[in-house]
Amino acid sequence: MTHFRISGLAPAQFTHLYGLGDGALGALGVVPYVVDAKPGFPDRIEMRDLEVGERALLLNYTHLDARSPYRSSHAIFVREAATEPYDRVNEVPEVMRTRALSLRAFDADHMMVDSDLTDGGAIEALIERFFSDPRVAYIHVHNAKPGCYSGRITRE
Repeated sequence: MTHFRISGLAPAQFTHLYGLGDGALGALGVVPYVVDAKPGFPDRIEMRDLEVGERALLLNYTHLDARSPYRSSHAIFVREAATEPYDRVNEVPEVMRTRALSLRAFDADHMMVDSDLTDGGAIEALIERFFSDPRVAYIHVHNAKPGCYSGRITRE
């Protein structure tokens, strides 16, 4: 069995947004929401669906910031005030388990070497398959329907 690590985003990238008013956020291209349904607002720092009443920030995030044809960004939610990123070995967060996922495997040069779709409940089999290829350095996970970035998986 291949051991893997799933990590949430570092909150320091977003703390400058915490507490800003709607106008200031809008000027930065960030849309604030008060969560009104669960699931529906998947936080990328704590890797969980936010609770009704929590404040979420919707923003564009460059999740593959590399000199590569695959350089990309997409919309993500972060919980305003999140301070502790998710970081677990061989543990898949519930926010991934409950969604259809698109996994993309990349090599050390940030070139895609494989990709596939899976139900979140079966993600470990796809992780295992991808990491059985020695070229695979890391995996990016996206929600298959809206396409937003969900998280990064590395070998452990």
